[in-house]
Order: sequence, then C-alpha cells, then structure tokens
Amino acid sequence: MTHVAPLITLDTLKVGATATVVHVSPGDAADAGLGLARRLMELGFVPGEKIRLLKRGMPGGEPLAIKVGSSTFALRRFEAALVSIQPE
Repeated sequence: MTHVAPLITLDTLKVGATATVVHVSPGDAADAGLGLARRLMELGFVPGEKIRLLKRGMPGGEPLAIKVGSSTFALRRFEAALVSIQPE
C-alpha cells in the first residue's frame, strides 16, 4: 500500500515545494469566480500540470511567485486558494 499525500490548496504550499494541479475551483462569487478560474486555467493551472512555489512576498506573504511549466506568475493568496494540488 502506498501513502498518498492529501490534497491541499496552492496558498498553503511551502516555498520551494513542488506539486501537481488537481482542480481549479470557481470560488464563492459565481460570475467573477468562473472568470477567475478560467483565467487561471488559461495561464496553465490545468489538472496534471507540475508547479513549484518559488517565493512569497513580504510583508504578509503576498504575492506568491509560482512556476508553471516555463512561465512564472504572481498570484494573490485568494487566487492560489482556488487551485487544489497534490504535493510531491
């Protein structure tokens, strides 16, 4: 039997850690949330994609610098919270 790490959201990933995108949620606000989820997927946050948290901004830990493929993006914590991931 193998141990599989539980799903977490991208905003809780530790700096330097890698993970695989599992799901992008639309969040609470229906119309705005769907647009934001669609935009994240257009940027490359799609199921199966490998990502890495490069850095958290100071103060307050925002924005988060995320590497997706060969691109780097800055996300706010509430945006990162929409992305469910499987840590490696």
